[in-house]
Amino acid sequence: MTDPLLAQLASADTTHAVRIADRVWWVGHVLPDDVFQCHVYLLEQGEHSVLFDPGSRLTFAGTLRKIEEVIPFTRIRYFVCHHQDPDIAAALPLIDELVERDDAVVVTHWRSRALLKHYGLRLPFWLVDEHDWRLSLPDRELRFIFTPYAHFPGAFCTFDPRTGVLFSSDLFGGFTERPTLVAADPSHFEALRPFHEHYMPSRDILGFAISQIDQYPVRLIAPQHGSIIPPALVPFMIDRLRHLDCGIYLFARENTDVGRLSRLNQTLRDITRTMLLYRDFREIAERLFDVVRKNLPAERIDYYAQLEDGRVLTLAREDRFIGVAGQAPEHINRLLGRTQQEWIRLHRKDPGLGSHRLHEGPFSSRPEGATGLILTLPLFAPSSGRMEGVAELRLHGITTLPDEMILVVQQLTMPLQVALEREVIYRGIEAKRQQAYERSIRDPLTGLFTRVYMHDAVERQLRIDDRTPDTALAAVMIDIDHFKQINDTHGHAAGDAVLRMLGQIVQQGCRAGDIPVRFGGEEFVVFLTGGGAAGAGSFAERVRAAIEATRCDIDADLGLNITASFGVALRQAGETFDELMARADRALYQAKEDGRNRVCVAATQVHPAASG
Repeated sequence: MTDPLLAQLASADTTHAVRIADRVWWVGHVLPDDVFQCHVYLLEQGEHSVLFDPGSRLTFAGTLRKIEEVIPFTRIRYFVCHHQDPDIAAALPLIDELVERDDAVVVTHWRSRALLKHYGLRLPFWLVDEHDWRLSLPDRELRFIFTPYAHFPGAFCTFDPRTGVLFSSDLFGGFTERPTLVAADPSHFEALRPFHEHYMPSRDILGFAISQIDQYPVRLIAPQHGSIIPPALVPFMIDRLRHLDCGIYLFARENTDVGRLSRLNQTLRDITRTMLLYRDFREIAERLFDVVRKNLPAERIDYYAQLEDGRVLTLAREDRFIGVAGQAPEHINRLLGRTQQEWIRLHRKDPGLGSHRLHEGPFSSRPEGATGLILTLPLFAPSSGRMEGVAELRLHGITTLPDEMILVVQQLTMPLQVALEREVIYRGIEAKRQQAYERSIRDPLTGLFTRVYMHDAVERQLRIDDRTPDTALAAVMIDIDHFKQINDTHGHAAGDAVLRMLGQIVQQGCRAGDIPVRFGGEEFVVFLTGGGAAGAGSFAERVRAAIEATRCDIDADLGLNITASFGVALRQAGETFDELMARADRALYQAKEDGRNRVCVAATQVHPAASG
């Protein structure tokens, strides 16, 4: 830590208030032997001071004493409750009795107020969602950041632009075996990992919350739990949380024979640690393989899992367990989908499996060459009792399995099943999420983006454009000429065919970074980014010519020639989205006024074409 103030935090005396930034103080109270430490923060603002997450009844006496070391308690006007859980709000009745000033308020979200009101407080509520998510103070303005469902519907954080401190509530919190005021190094993430896997409902929700925080220049994170995140660790922690899976626990079933062999005990601990610490299947597979190699002469482990569409997912080490969906080896196909009884009968009766030996567990082994074995570990789904996955473990240098090795293999079955099942579920969820996302941002008729997606994507591009002068952005508005006549004369089916055709032509003319949108009805807009923006007029002319040259076949007896008018605006420095769209719209109007089937850039007509 290069900041002298932060360097002092590592050895700070937590029996007193600790200054963590300009007029920002830690005033929490450490509970001995509690991995769930709760922090309270004070923002000193004279008669308008702010207390963040006041704490529980267990800690409030210590917090009150520390507040009084900095300012009289009577100077606190705002009591911010980022959520309503007792660990941050149970002190409110005590505060309610102490506060005598008429202008003191509890600052929270309406969803929290619905629960906090049951404390029967005299203090009124000041709702962030009713005050433009801002609170003006004597020397700064706090910004409230909406992070819904992290961990409850109305969750939010508070950002202080003056100091760069993010009062993050549950986000960036952690379980700490020993109370530590400030995180010392990246290993602190292992305290964050189980906390977020437990508290945050899903990876998407956590990712959305992080994306909201990304919009602010956070310098220091002051979470409600765990340890303060200093500047050097802020980017690292944000990035690691961005990729963290949540809402899923991995459990390894305890084995009653765990005390029979110390080596097996260590193996079980290694397996359990692997399942708890790693979320990515590739990480789990690599770590489990390392564990296996300590106990078995293992060469490799291959995984096969049946997907919902009937294909088989193959995960092998040479492709870094990325996974290939398709056909599996024939001997794997013969096993998938069978119950445990069917699998046992198959090994006893099928001549093709005559070289296989069944072991209790159950799993089977078969010889590979003169000095090798292939172990087949069936992975049965608990819900259906059918084999939905298989792990193949290749061993070298042995032809029989000692009892100790059999115990190790037996203990591998459940973790491998959990890991593989989790990967299949995760891939299925990801596939469905991607499908749902694509449906939500794509117009079903034309395949172009919707207006909802347009606003988010273009606003992001505007921010990039503002930060980087070398970038550029242009809006190209397109309107089909005489579209109402097509619908009135030939019917809406013909109109839909025209819209689909124009969508295809526009899509074909765009580059990967461009944003083609169905703006509404027969209107389209394309946002050109980077180098393509400078040639927006040429782009519009190419698309216009392609539309004019393409005949739209409605059916075997009807084909239509259509044209379109274009309005182009290159974004000017500092121009807002609405201002850019207004200029493009005026240019489009001018193109129509000048005879249609032409391109107008801003207010100037270019590349005139014959009117349609």
